[in-house]
Amino acid sequence: MPLLLKITLVPFLLFIALLAGLITGYSILGDGNAFEVFDIKTWKHMYDLVFG
Repeated sequence: MPLLLKITLVPFLLFIALLAGLITGYSILGDGNAFEVFDIKTWKHMYDLVFG
C-alpha cells in the first residue's frame, strides 16, 4: 500500500470512527435523536454545562 494512501486513509477512518461514536453515544446511551449530535445548539449546551 503506498505511503500517501496510508497517510490519508488513517485520518479518514479515525473521523468515521469519531462520527460513529458520537452518534452511538448520543442516540443509544443518551436516548437522544441521532441527528441532534450535529446541531450546534447541542454542543453549546454541553459547553455551558462543563465550563459555565
